[in-house]
Amino acid sequence: MFAAIKKNPLRWFFIGWILLNIVQAYTTQLLDDEAYYWVYSRQLDWGYFDHPPMIAFLIKIGYALFPNELGVRLFMVILNGLTLWLMYKMLFVKNERLFMAMAASMAVLQIGGVLAVPDIPLTFFTALFFWQYKQFLEKNSVASALLLGLVMALMLYSKYHGILIIFFTVLSNWRLALQWKAWLAVIAAVLLFTPHVYWQYQHDFPSVWYHLKERNAPTYRLAFTTEYLAGQLAFAGPLIGWLLYYAVIKEKTPDPFGRALKYSSLGIIVFFAISTLKGRVEANWTAPVLVPLVILAHRWLAANDRFAVWVYRLCLPVLALIFILRLYMAVDVPALNERFRDEMHNNIGWAQAIKEKAAGRPVVFTNSYQYPSKYWFYAQDTAFDLNSTSYRRNLYNFSSLEQQFQHRLVYLVETVPREGADSIATPKGVFRGTEVRDFQSWSGIKLQPVSLPLQLVGGQTQDLLFRSSENLAGKQIVLDVYKGDQLHQRILLAPQGLREGVYSAPITLTGEAGMYRAKLGIATNVTGLISQNSPTLALELR
Repeated sequence: MFAAIKKNPLRWFFIGWILLNIVQAYTTQLLDDEAYYWVYSRQLDWGYFDHPPMIAFLIKIGYALFPNELGVRLFMVILNGLTLWLMYKMLFVKNERLFMAMAASMAVLQIGGVLAVPDIPLTFFTALFFWQYKQFLEKNSVASALLLGLVMALMLYSKYHGILIIFFTVLSNWRLALQWKAWLAVIAAVLLFTPHVYWQYQHDFPSVWYHLKERNAPTYRLAFTTEYLAGQLAFAGPLIGWLLYYAVIKEKTPDPFGRALKYSSLGIIVFFAISTLKGRVEANWTAPVLVPLVILAHRWLAANDRFAVWVYRLCLPVLALIFILRLYMAVDVPALNERFRDEMHNNIGWAQAIKEKAAGRPVVFTNSYQYPSKYWFYAQDTAFDLNSTSYRRNLYNFSSLEQQFQHRLVYLVETVPREGADSIATPKGVFRGTEVRDFQSWSGIKLQPVSLPLQLVGGQTQDLLFRSSENLAGKQIVLDVYKGDQLHQRILLAPQGLREGVYSAPITLTGEAGMYRAKLGIATNVTGLISQNSPTLALELR
């Protein structure tokens, strides 16, 4: 065995990497988002509220093979290993020892490669994109152009951030705009991505609303930027992140392929740094940067031993930290798990506690896409999430699942006290449960003002024109207006039908002049619970 490893260490590095991640995937309970994407896979479609469908498709296949955590993550483990292999194949200099030390020192490549999240297929197809782009530059054939178009479409089907890789690649080589074969690749990608665009059109482009408007914070905070920049160094490391970015900045890239790698790696970092002016940016949004980062940093470090030595020196401490983290993720240590209350432990006990209290009644959660998803997976009992105007829309607003709960005796589970509610002690804290007879909600109805942005004069009554995807007869419509994160005023509407699907209602808003946020909702038959039926709307009070 040792002789075989010594003879071909890289082969055994890849084998060990995959096997270790398979064990990790099997022994670690799902994170909240993983359970949410598993719910995606229960109803395959061309699109979802938050993301394109690639993650749902991969989970669907894996879970059909292994109906457990491993099945959910199976293709993530495979794609993570293939991403690593593609990065190695694209190295300018074949320094295997340096490559293995770099990969082993990047916690996100190791542990992050296990998780069933859209970043994993996006990173894989990013690596495949650069591989195929290199083939296109060398061959410049129709076949290579069509394959490049296919990979671009798959990248976009994984996560919308793939458009940034395409943009910065074109920016690095503007002559592509003069090549008809490059346009052929773009046309192929657009045609292949059309089913998802049509899905967005059918649902009034919810992902566009959410990612470009609804996620924006009411006000800028310096912490958005500082946390993002610090997070990027840790995301690429945790200990060698600074060195990798330094190497990329120092590396000269006279060739088109190298320029594409550099423009993409640094361009995406700058793009999201600017995005922090509008709100918090998650560290993982820059996941595709890892591909060009490793390839370029490897070339520079291979030629600069004085800096490369730090990769080897810092590798062992990072491996020790990763080993501890892997062990913590897989093993149930009550003293630690109860203290941190993380997403990877106590899910089974939590789900069973709620299921026992529900006593056969279908469970409805409020204002959480995480809880119903985790409950559905670990209790193997379909659950639903009803989002109020104080929360945000998610998959459950667009799923036909809501219809299964109408006019039934349901068990409403919340984290806030409600008069007469049961107390449910769980390993994840105390929850509150209430029996609701003849449950009625309409979160699937889409309400949208006829014109935006909303502009009102303080204290004056004006007519609000809005469209509805369904008849509103007998329903109480509400306009909730927020200043920052606080509810400023709740306006009960008395809509009058003007023509099919269009309504008018008088509204009067008071307060200081300025910008507010508004949401249209419909009252359920649960006291005080208003479903969110519109995207977040900009409102100017004059």
